Amino acid sequence: MTHQALSGQEAGHAGSSTGVAIVHGGRRVRLKWHRLRRRRRDPLFDAETLAEGLRLGASMEVDLRVTRDGDFAVLHDGTLDRETDGTGAVVECTGEEIRALHYRSAGAPRPVLLASDLAQALGPGHPEALLQLDMKDDVSAVGQTGVERLATFFAGCEGKLVVSGDSTELTLAISERLPGIERGLEPSFRLLDLYRAGRKSDLAGQLVQELKGPIRPHIVYLSWELVLPAKADGIDLIGICHDHGALVDAWTFNPANPEAGFSDEEWEKFSALLELGADQITTDEAIATERAYRARVQAGGVNR
Repeated sequence: MTHQALSGQEAGHAGSSTGVAIVHGGRRVRLKWHRLRRRRRDPLFDAETLAEGLRLGASMEVDLRVTRDGDFAVLHDGTLDRETDGTGAVVECTGEEIRALHYRSAGAPRPVLLASDLAQALGPGHPEALLQLDMKDDVSAVGQTGVERLATFFAGCEGKLVVSGDSTELTLAISERLPGIERGLEPSFRLLDLYRAGRKSDLAGQLVQELKGPIRPHIVYLSWELVLPAKADGIDLIGICHDHGALVDAWTFNPANPEAGFSDEEWEKFSALLELGADQITTDEAIATERAYRARVQAGGVNR
């Protein structure tokens, strides 16, 4: 995952908004589709959105939950009740039982996706397409069976994948079996605990310790609501990550009124993230964010 200038193809389509990326100061900043949504009104974890993102070369994210037989459901919660028409714990169901369920959303019924569905979709598509697998269980829940199944599913697709999650051991186990996969680190909650406890002087040291830890991340996920106040206190968290060779995803930035674009306050914060060097912005409103950015650029709000 590297910085990229605007391609000729993208420049030729500058009048349209795909929600894939913006260009700031000559850098291509990706807009990651949080839980496979380009718009907040889109259904979560939609197979058609995944296909479109793969076609366009988008950066996307899904959550994975392990099943009883070591398969993985594309779900955020540990229980089925909120996101699907099923009930009970995900881990108490087999993959085939999960496949018979449907996501809770308006419109035509949509079967719950499994990891094998993702792997099958990843075969073709744009070479810059990227899918983050955010593992919601720890290594003890997944076990060797789950790790081996993931390795079987995604063998040959590693270049299109990032693995992340709260379990360092699981991230390492997956990356060992899929050596071409990129590794993501999410230290935000630990850093936020320090910040809220008034231990601001410990932030940089904690982040450096994690950057030097066993994951050795390709990309670090940082809450923008920590990045900006930390910078105001003289702590450049994005700069620290860059100094250690890691890219930064600032999450999750959404305009309050997508149709209206950025408010002045939102623009001030969004442009500050760009000036600090964020490489990727996670959003549920990728198309609206791109349009809002373009509107501010055209109005003379930033030196593109």
